[in-house]
Amino acid sequence: MNVRAGTIDRPLTHDPQKQAPMTSSASEPSGSATPAFSTTGATVSRQNRNREMQLIQEALARAHMHDRMREADAERQAMRLVAARRMQRRAERVSMRARRALAMAVMN
Repeated sequence: MNVRAGTIDRPLTHDPQKQAPMTSSASEPSGSATPAFSTTGATVSRQNRNREMQLIQEALARAHMHDRMREADAERQAMRLVAARRMQRRAERVSMRARRALAMAVMN
C-alpha cells in the first residue's frame, strides 16, 4: 500500500478516523513538536518543490515571451503607422501637383 502524507492545506483525507493518530508517549513532554509518524513524505515533498520550481521557471519564460511578443506587435504597429504617414504625404504631394496642373490648364 502506497502511503502519501497530506499537508495542512491539503490533508490526505478529511475523515478523522483515517488520519494519523495524535499520540504522545511518557518520555515526550506535552506540546512537543515531535511527529507521531515517520516522514516518508519528505521525498514526495522534495519532488513537489522541484516541480514547483520548474513551473516557476516555465511561468517566467512564458511571461518573458509574452512581453517580447507584445513588443514585437507594438513595433510592427509603429512601422505600419510610419508607412501610412509616408504614403499620406506622397498622396498629398501628388494631389497638389494635380491641382497645379489643372490650374495651369484652366489659365491657358
